[in-house]
Amino acid sequence: MLQDHAKLLTLIRQAGEVVGRKKLQKLVYIAKKMNLPIYERYQFHIYGPYSEELTLRIEEMCNLGFLHEQQEAKSNYIQYRYSLSEEGDKFLSMAPYERPKHQELIETLNEQSAKFLELVSTVLYFEELSKAEVKEKVFTLKRKQNYTDEDVERAYDFIEEIRTGNKGA
Repeated sequence: MLQDHAKLLTLIRQAGEVVGRKKLQKLVYIAKKMNLPIYERYQFHIYGPYSEELTLRIEEMCNLGFLHEQQEAKSNYIQYRYSLSEEGDKFLSMAPYERPKHQELIETLNEQSAKFLELVSTVLYFEELSKAEVKEKVFTLKRKQNYTDEDVERAYDFIEEIRTGNKGA
């Protein structure tokens, strides 16, 4: 259990700060799909892949003081910002967990918009399907996002770039 905390805290440390709960969910899911040792289970939800386990673990780490969770009032919603606290840093220094070196991947993911990560994670969720079937799923399930063919192609290109280690997009 504590190793799972250490893995997520390491990921957030590497990101520096993650703005938005949706973005955090997508960043962790994509990192998992890129073979980082993350074991939270995901299912498809309104905004793409979602993990209740991750939500609970993040809440727990905030309650333990390992993460800072800042709330910002926007025009019609609350935006959350997550960063590692001093206590989280101390915990990581004592945690018996070998930290994978994926700084560039995490930074690259964190540079993307939540909307784009939502698309990328949705494409990855359905990656066993043909590209035409994935597009159909995206255009049906994500109708309100108004994704275009070009957006989906950009998502596929981005996935290829991060899989091969090129920073890209």
